[in-house]
Amino acid sequence: MRTNDDASQGLEVALQQTEAEADASLKTAAIASRSLKRLRAVVHDGNLREVRSALAAAEQSVEALRYQVARTVSGWSLDEASYFNSGAYTAELLATAERMQLSIYEQDDRLYCYPSLLRVLPSERTLLIDHARERRLRPSIVVEHLRTLQGRPPRFRPEAFLEALFKAYRALVQRQNSKVEVASVERLARVYELFTLLPGQSREYSSHEFARDIYLLDRSGITQTRDGFVVSLPASTGTKSSSGLITAITESGQERRYWGIAFTRAG
Repeated sequence: MRTNDDASQGLEVALQQTEAEADASLKTAAIASRSLKRLRAVVHDGNLREVRSALAAAEQSVEALRYQVARTVSGWSLDEASYFNSGAYTAELLATAERMQLSIYEQDDRLYCYPSLLRVLPSERTLLIDHARERRLRPSIVVEHLRTLQGRPPRFRPEAFLEALFKAYRALVQRQNSKVEVASVERLARVYELFTLLPGQSREYSSHEFARDIYLLDRSGITQTRDGFVVSLPASTGTKSSSGLITAITESGQERRYWGIAFTRAG
């Protein structure tokens, strides 16, 4: 039987040990099943010479199964609430990813594994990967799942995102009775505010996701809208402080900071 010291080694170890106990329970269950089938056959045939021995064997195998299942249940000693609330799960996930050679980086309360954003939800015992809830929390399984996601074609569409940015930018410029052709610089933080005006939108589309998408657009090389306006992401003295900054994490774990956006007519 495992102890709390065993469980403190982490979720991966606790799951491995309980999985081994479950395998042992399945093997014991198979033995009990064979004993019960033999008992049924003996009784069906009326083989009185074998009835008592078959009954004894069935009773013994079922008792062994009961013991093994009890061992499996009592062996799970992980304090799940403390484990998740203390940040131990995040630490173990990062360590597992490093061991399995997958890059995951931490930013505030988010984890970034290009191009996915992850968030641990301790109270729900789930992991939010972008907007998908993942209930499989075993660190090695999560790492392999993230590796699979990296191998899929990207869902991000830079052209559509650029058009959405241009619409928001144009709305901000027109509020000041200015023309888009003037190419005034607007803060990206204000663009994000427009993106999330409706109640609850900031939960559906977080500032971390917005920063990630700005970076993905930047690295995509797509710069021109359908109407012939070219985007730029100028820096400002504002980038010297945290005020108004949009900070993204690159594939290599570096911070990429953005502050403003401007559109000018091509040509």
